Amino acid sequence: MKEVKSPKKPLIYYYVLVLAILFLFNMIVPSFLMRPQIDLVDYGTFMDMIDDQDIGQVEITDTEITFTNKDNTKIYQTGVMNDPTLTERLHDCGAVFASDVGEEGSPILSFLLSFVLPLAIFIGLGQYMNKKMMEQMGGKNAMSFGMGKSNARVYVQSSDGIRFDDVAGEDEAKENLAEIVDYLHNPKKYTDVGASMPKGVLLVGPPGTGKTMLAKAVAGEAGVPFFSISGSEFVEMFVGMGASKVRDLFKQAKEKAPCIVFIDEIDAIGKKRDGQFSTNDEREQTLNQLLTEMDGFEGNNGVIILAATNRPESLDPALTRPGRFDRRVPVELPDLAGREAILKVHAKKIKTASDVDFHTIARMAAGTSGAELANIINEAALRAVRAGRTTVCQADLEESIEVVIAGYQKKNAILSDQEKKVVAYHEIGHALVAAKQSHSAPVQKITIIPRTSGALGYTMQVEQNDKNLLTKEELEDKIATLTGGRAAEEVVFGQITTGASNDIEQATKLARAMITRYGMNEDFDMVAFETVTNQYLGGDTSLACSAETQQAIDQKVVALVKRQHAKARKILEDNREALDRLAQYLYEKETITGEEFMQLLAEGGAQQ
Repeated sequence: MKEVKSPKKPLIYYYVLVLAILFLFNMIVPSFLMRPQIDLVDYGTFMDMIDDQDIGQVEITDTEITFTNKDNTKIYQTGVMNDPTLTERLHDCGAVFASDVGEEGSPILSFLLSFVLPLAIFIGLGQYMNKKMMEQMGGKNAMSFGMGKSNARVYVQSSDGIRFDDVAGEDEAKENLAEIVDYLHNPKKYTDVGASMPKGVLLVGPPGTGKTMLAKAVAGEAGVPFFSISGSEFVEMFVGMGASKVRDLFKQAKEKAPCIVFIDEIDAIGKKRDGQFSTNDEREQTLNQLLTEMDGFEGNNGVIILAATNRPESLDPALTRPGRFDRRVPVELPDLAGREAILKVHAKKIKTASDVDFHTIARMAAGTSGAELANIINEAALRAVRAGRTTVCQADLEESIEVVIAGYQKKNAILSDQEKKVVAYHEIGHALVAAKQSHSAPVQKITIIPRTSGALGYTMQVEQNDKNLLTKEELEDKIATLTGGRAAEEVVFGQITTGASNDIEQATKLARAMITRYGMNEDFDMVAFETVTNQYLGGDTSLACSAETQQAIDQKVVALVKRQHAKARKILEDNREALDRLAQYLYEKETITGEEFMQLLAEGGAQQ
């Protein structure tokens, strides 16, 4: 999409211009226009004028004498001679001893140049600024200095505009939005039946899933003007300015109909009104104006309002009710097929080798958004360039996933032999516990190369397919796998390190969710004690229960993690020979694949 903007200069530009002109007149003009004409004469002429008593003012310095005639109409200058009686003779002839002879100039000219002319220039520039601002504001009062005018960016159809084909992995969202495109192309088909399009469509989902791109794709498919503005741009310091911007935006939209108005991050102005007293209720006035404007136009006038947010639970109910935002379109994280399609779309911009398997990359990138997948493709291309190659291979894409997940390799990080050995046992502990359980995801890769995220090593597990439901046994096996690293340290070294901090955090969080949200505890049965807020922004939780219940929850969380920790330790003790052999191999190689790990494990004939 191409952005169409009217060129305009900021107000500070004109102030700087005025100051520059005033500086030039005060510094340069006086030195040229107000400098008097001085005649150079010899010392004899000066003596003759003293004898004729034709000296008005005189100034004597160490190197020259400046004087005027009796009428002060001419200024003369001569050199200095050794004349001890000069001062007495000048006094006798009636001369006036003065300093800065001839610097006063004409008082009228001085007044014109120092006051009248700068004032005239200032007034002229003010008129010019007023004219320009009147043009930009469509004839409104320029004293408002553009305040209250919408800052919406207008995009129009272009040959390289975004289409639905450019947005992959969101088939359900595109299907919902395709109906709007069809309505904008052929509204009569809907009006004949008596149907009307939704006034507003709310796109909700996590960051980076393509909400803004979908909105632009709707405009690209429909071939209509597309107004884009962020919710934060409505917020002003002065009360009433945000509401004025809303009015101006909808006025422009009606003039350009049929068109699409897209408000990104609408939660900036659409939060629930809590009724608390505030000295500046600008946001609430802006919201009220938006509600009024959405009620003020008919659904068949060709203006479609699209809005995006990743905090739908914070929006005011009056904004999300039918009649305003009639339709909610979820834009969720893509599934396996969606991730593969997104990777292929972004891979069109780069040169890929024949060995690239996008299905495998999509499986490894589980839980990533469209923006993160685009970043993975770009990181792979950058890695190929650093390696001096012209095509991107499978290894580049696999490494770029690790870069996005765990950061770059810390090539300068040096671990001691003992630390390296501990990390090797720790990671093999994770992998071995996962391999010896029936509900764990297969191991894809194990490495003990430190990363910039702070990880000294990690074990990557990749599911064969996306899972929407997890059983209690699968979750318990996940906790056991997370405790496998610490269990390996205990079994082999008889001591524990700080390397398991992230494992402990994840295991505790998962165990608490099983008890407080998933109802996977016999004593509490199907009772939820915890609710999730901001599900698209990290999923913060809040606990709602009595102090006694909270204490019981803590005890059950500890007991659950302890049971799985003991199970992991038992698995490693029963397979100590495999643990030592695999850890030594990882210590030497630093990075092994899941296939290598499973092959070495099978060759050893480890016990179950």
